[in-house]
Amino acid sequence: MNGSRTNPRATRDMFQDYDIVYVVTDTASFLADRQWIQVFGELLMVQPDLLDQAIGKAVDFEQSYGYLMLFTDGNRIDLHLETKAALVNGFIRDSLTILLLDKDNCLPVVPEPSDRDYYVNPPTAGQFMSCTNNFWWCLQNVAKGIWRDQLPYAKNMYHHTTRAALDKMICWWIGLQHEYQVSVGAMN
Repeated sequence: MNGSRTNPRATRDMFQDYDIVYVVTDTASFLADRQWIQVFGELLMVQPDLLDQAIGKAVDFEQSYGYLMLFTDGNRIDLHLETKAALVNGFIRDSLTILLLDKDNCLPVVPEPSDRDYYVNPPTAGQFMSCTNNFWWCLQNVAKGIWRDQLPYAKNMYHHTTRAALDKMICWWIGLQHEYQVSVGAMN
């Protein structure tokens, strides 16, 4: 399991999902009959990786496959199936991983979970200059779009360029306040 439920510093709430990885020898049997996921409960909705294939993403279902599942009781499981071969490269890449069960004793030892991989990193001088310059440059485009009564343009400039730079600068500021020993949470 990985994600916020393994993070000792994460605030617990009713919206936390379960990020679960099953290590399997073969994904084919799990894909042949997809009804097996109903063992977890009554599904409200499911987003299978099959949708990634439908929009043209390069996927290798023989190595890994995922189901994002929301149940009628409000629980959510992000279930990922990975072959042992696929897992070897990334198993302990996420510092928020705990081993729940290894019935075959085939997985490496996992260190205690920590959110250290998610700490804000201090910017380089170049990153800082580029980000702040981009923020101010694109912000004048927001004003220009508003003045020209081009609301879609103004909103796009704000949400897709200016806001991203602002979020990055806020993360750096928070990191600085905590000597870069802090995570600012999801999506950053």
